[in-house]
Amino acid sequence: MKNAFYAQSGGVTAVINASACGVIETARAHSDKIGTVYAGQNGIIGALSENLIDTSKESAADIKALKHTPSGGFGSCRYKMKSLEANKAEYQRLIEVFQAHNIGYFFYNGGGDSADTCLKVSQLSESMDYPIQAVHIPKTVDNDLPITDNCPGFGSVAKYIAVSTMEASFDVASMCATSTKIFVLEVMGRHAGWIAAAGGLVDENIPVVILFPEIDFDEPKFLAKVDANVKKFGYCTIVVSEGTKWADGRFLAEQGTRDDFGHAQLGGAAPVVANLIKEALGYKYHWAVADYLQRSARHLASESDVEQAYALGEAAVEMALAGKNSVMPAIIRTGNNPYTWKIGSGELKDIANVEKMMPKNYISADGFGITAACREYLQPLIEGENYPPYKNGLPDYVVLKKQLAEKKLPEFKI
Repeated sequence: MKNAFYAQSGGVTAVINASACGVIETARAHSDKIGTVYAGQNGIIGALSENLIDTSKESAADIKALKHTPSGGFGSCRYKMKSLEANKAEYQRLIEVFQAHNIGYFFYNGGGDSADTCLKVSQLSESMDYPIQAVHIPKTVDNDLPITDNCPGFGSVAKYIAVSTMEASFDVASMCATSTKIFVLEVMGRHAGWIAAAGGLVDENIPVVILFPEIDFDEPKFLAKVDANVKKFGYCTIVVSEGTKWADGRFLAEQGTRDDFGHAQLGGAAPVVANLIKEALGYKYHWAVADYLQRSARHLASESDVEQAYALGEAAVEMALAGKNSVMPAIIRTGNNPYTWKIGSGELKDIANVEKMMPKNYISADGFGITAACREYLQPLIEGENYPPYKNGLPDYVVLKKQLAEKKLPEFKI
């Protein structure tokens, strides 16, 4: 009987722990087939450094509480493994750790870069003659993974952004006669505008202008749209994706630096947009960056998002027990009214390093809003509430013991 390794990767979400709960509870239900579930402390780095959290030391109640606790209960990381040819030592180290702890199942919970890591691990059995079954569990607030209809984490972010856009618009509307007329909300989304699109779910009588990464920023056209909204409604709310670009491909928010994956470091699209409006139109403004608030807001999670996150963790274990390797469980939408879905699957070779952008027919003709088709897609993903329990006026979130398994190998320098 083999043990399992589970890890969280990339930016965390309000519901990634629900997937962890699904993995661990399902593995415990199959204790005759899966031994201990070890969780990597801070993602794949936990495997390389042999920092393995023994989840068998966590009570059933605490594991269950993960379902309503945001962010990464075991710690996450941004670490993309190079190819086997470029860094064979890392893969050899993984095999040594897996052998030392009798690990035969690998569950990696993350986005596109994580799918790439999972794909590489899944190939160890062929390339380095070590039997391992690797299953990727989708997670990304950006909603940009292919195959799956939507990604766990996105529905809750979309709900948060829709609610925030609505509430901030009410605020600005009440003050616009003598004060602020413009509110700019910057949201996540480097290449895909799914999160920004959620701002369009508010009532159509609220003047919202959306800036998508998929649409080149046209300054004169944008300013004309904003000015027309202020003249008609007295105010205007702008939802800008961090990945909004000029026509030459430069990000509005590009800082000139890059992260560990080689991605341009972004930050500051909202003030750029707000200042353009101030200089051209003279309107008083306020701006805000949703940043971590949007992805950690478990208090406002979408019910379907929580259910799907758990179901995908559960499905990952069941797929591994069925002998599957190099796959990802996925959400398949089967109906809109009422909203229905089921679990399907995709091959990692078709998922790793592939981004799903907003379809053209989801963006309005003027490029500043969403269409009826987009609303039909998004609406079910934000419906339903799944509030966490509260204690002393605050959400009662769990903090795990995170007791590490005894190390058996020499230290490895990452």
